[in-house]
Amino acid sequence: MKTRRNPETVHAPLGGYVHQVELAGEERVLALAGQVGMRPDGTIPEAAAEQLREALRNVERNLAAASMSLGDVVKLTIYAVGELERDDRAAALADAFGAEPPAMTLVFVAALATPALRVELDVWASA
Repeated sequence: MKTRRNPETVHAPLGGYVHQVELAGEERVLALAGQVGMRPDGTIPEAAAEQLREALRNVERNLAAASMSLGDVVKLTIYAVGELERDDRAAALADAFGAEPPAMTLVFVAALATPALRVELDVWASA
């Protein structure tokens, strides 16, 4: 069972996320390797916002392979190089997670594995 909380003793979330997701019971836990905005054909969109959307699709594809869905994501860390506009980021995350977002962290970094990559996602899921 997953319980999402925003404790009253902590500031309100600054965006579309929750401060914590508690896992209780005997559930499967899945850790994904960093997912980037590379399409299945190997191409990489130029815009960071489109890379974020593609990375989220890659997360969804990985989860499906493990009989899970985006609703099973409990922790998401976003690593971004350069600009990742707040409105674009919020829209992509809302489209992916709806009203039950995972706990999230956003980290701006100097670079990722290759210069074309602007976004990478670190994901933990449980079902």
